[in-house]
Amino acid sequence: MKKLNVFVFRKYIVNLCIAGLLVIIGLAVYFGVNFSRTEQEVSAQNAIYQGDTSSNKISLMVNVCWGSEYLADMLQTLEEKNAKVTFFVGGTWVAGNEDILIEMVEKGHELGNHAYSHKDHDELTRESSKKEISTTHNLIKSVTGVEPTLFAPPSGAYNNTTVEVASELGYKTIMWTRDTIDWRDQDVNLIYNRAVEGAKGGDLILMHPTACTKDALGKIIDTLQSQGFELVTVSENLAGLEN
Repeated sequence: MKKLNVFVFRKYIVNLCIAGLLVIIGLAVYFGVNFSRTEQEVSAQNAIYQGDTSSNKISLMVNVCWGSEYLADMLQTLEEKNAKVTFFVGGTWVAGNEDILIEMVEKGHELGNHAYSHKDHDELTRESSKKEISTTHNLIKSVTGVEPTLFAPPSGAYNNTTVEVASELGYKTIMWTRDTIDWRDQDVNLIYNRAVEGAKGGDLILMHPTACTKDALGKIIDTLQSQGFELVTVSENLAGLEN
């Protein structure tokens, strides 16, 4: 009888340990899955890749860290075609280009933040990322009085920390629906095709102030407008998502 009691006790302890281990594994899996999902949700919810797909609105986004010599012609084309864009400007570019920056605002275009220097924000510390964004914000405000609310990470490089820092500073992190890759491929027809093929409402189209983009811009706008699209700023494009 004593041996039986010892056996039962040992069996009870073993079962209890197994049950405890299963609980621990279950909790680890549960919290692990939730943590991973949270990271994905933060990224998906806060890095914006398109606007209002139920609308006829498309946004051209021009990232400006160089190419000042092409901007006057681009601004003239935009004015002639009655199209508005969002210029994401780099902080280092602002110095020495104040007149162009002011002209962008006066012509009704939107200014966004492209950080101070062209660094990959997925490799920056929280404080470095914050400094890059806030310094550019203050520069834009000091020149134009405008306080941007849209942030485009240089090279499209970001992580959850980038998104969190931008949000803390009052910014939405903006990516793109389609990329003309005009900084690499100096081909007017290629840039044009990448901008217009399969265009749909809510598109955010990325470009830069290059010679070929300048030459392709008028045709891009004409084609999109002829298809019934309205060329608007990114903020206007996103407004439909918030209603």
